[in-house]
Amino acid sequence: MNDLAASEAQVLICGAGPAGLALACALHDRGLAVRVLEQADAAALARPADDGREIALTHRSRRVLEQLGLWGRLCDIAPLRRASVRSSGTRTPLAFEAAGQDLGWLVANHRIRAAAWEAAQQRGMDIRCGRQVAGFWREARVAVVQTRTGERHAAPLVVAADSRFSPLRRLAGIAARHHDFGRSALLVPLTHEREHEGLAQECFLEGRTLALLPKTGRRSSAVWTVANAELPRIAAMDDAAFAAAIAAAAEGSLGEMRVDGARHVYPLVAVWAQRFVAPRLALIGDAAVGMHPVTAHGYNLGLHGVEALSRRLEPGCDPGEMGALLAYEAEHRRAAGPLYAGTNALVRFFTDDRAPVLALRRAVIDMARHLPPLRAAITRRLVDA
Repeated sequence: MNDLAASEAQVLICGAGPAGLALACALHDRGLAVRVLEQADAAALARPADDGREIALTHRSRRVLEQLGLWGRLCDIAPLRRASVRSSGTRTPLAFEAAGQDLGWLVANHRIRAAAWEAAQQRGMDIRCGRQVAGFWREARVAVVQTRTGERHAAPLVVAADSRFSPLRRLAGIAARHHDFGRSALLVPLTHEREHEGLAQECFLEGRTLALLPKTGRRSSAVWTVANAELPRIAAMDDAAFAAAIAAAAEGSLGEMRVDGARHVYPLVAVWAQRFVAPRLALIGDAAVGMHPVTAHGYNLGLHGVEALSRRLEPGCDPGEMGALLAYEAEHRRAAGPLYAGTNALVRFFTDDRAPVLALRRAVIDMARHLPPLRAAITRRLVDA
């Protein structure tokens, strides 16, 4: 084998995003030798650009990040104290709060990426930047990844952590179901006149959906979801008109608003890999499950996968042993499957603007308001997922 990179790695992770680096840190702390391949350069990983995304972290995710030494590196953490859901025509929103504690915390995605990079660097981990995966195959007791520059890296276990459109997953022959919602999310940071008091708002309106996510100070991140056909018109609005439209959709709850930064657009496509493991290969993060952002569980699920996989990889054992990988797959699918299916069903229901469905979802929200056990169950899921 020509140009095989000298390797003592037991686990080779492809992708240095938040999930890939969290796994790398977890495995390093368990005593395994890890190498990470990433197509971006080191400067972009050390100082990631603000991509507009805000990540809602649960209590469980906070515990994982604390254990890995990432939580203390984060800044601009906004407590998520309450949440509300309303649909067109509902007078009173459906409210969620956890007595005596926050529902969770909101942190900018680029802050999490920077913290993960710092934690990996502090551990002195082997991270090879500027490496784009071009080939994958298996030999005897290792899997081999080849980069576009011709390098070959081998390890007993290779992990795909390279996005919901994972090139490594495709090269390994693992199929995935893609659910294109025909909509895009337009993200924009805002300042506003009134305090948000830690309230996250989800507003299902006719033809569009608005989420307002509380940031530190009198700031929020608006996630304006529209049909792709409507996107050019919405995107063409100037900042004043856009802020006024958001304020009106929020029914003036935060007072006058102003745009406070760049806009970002993301097509909404959910992804479910048909397998999470194969011989000498495991998928984590969005490579395994790419969630619709409405329930804000994408990175929380990624951290669940990090926990489930790292727990099964023991120093001194073959990390590619299929029994351990299948146990990881079974646990992660049990956690992710109902949430993935339920989220997609929720999105379909709350974005169907036919008159009978509009009436039904108003009735569902009104009924849920009068069922405290149901609200309590949903709140527990928000807090502990």
